[in-house]
Amino acid sequence: MKTPITPIVHLSTASILYLILLAGIVAVVPMLAAAGDAGAAHASAAPAKLIQLVREATRQFIDVNAAAAAGYGPFLGCVSGPDHGAMGVHYVNLALYGDGEIDTSRPEALIYEPSNGAMRLVGVEFIVDAQTWLANHNNTPPVLEGQVFQLVSSPNRYNLPAFFELHVWAWRENRNGAFVDWNDRVTCEGQ
Repeated sequence: MKTPITPIVHLSTASILYLILLAGIVAVVPMLAAAGDAGAAHASAAPAKLIQLVREATRQFIDVNAAAAAGYGPFLGCVSGPDHGAMGVHYVNLALYGDGEIDTSRPEALIYEPSNGAMRLVGVEFIVDAQTWLANHNNTPPVLEGQVFQLVSSPNRYNLPAFFELHVWAWRENRNGAFVDWNDRVTCEGQ
């Protein structure tokens, strides 16, 4: 009778080990998920902060007339994308562009979408002359709240000298990202 009991005990030990392993996995998975959520929250903290800073700084310019009064003026009309989407109408403050610096509270350009005879604020663009920036900042591109600016070399479609730029779609969601150039939810058709 010894023989039949040993396999049952052995089977029971294997079952117990299996349950312990399963319990360990069940306990670890929520911890891994929480760590992943914390990492995702940390990764999105910088963009959310920059968007919030831009909204606070530009709330006063929701009315395009306030932008004009503050020294912003339309530049090149409504800019549409090469394939889809648009940027909108850039209202540029030339004094800010010419100072060679970047500041979250003072974007060089405010971006408006024309719609039914009105202009709706959709985002901003931080712009700095590349030559000026590189000469004063150890040949490194600008970075604002963790977002690295893109270099637009010359010649370019805007007939400007090379410049660094960063779009922030603070007032219009962009499913392609808050910091990409083109927003497929912005259009020039309403002008």
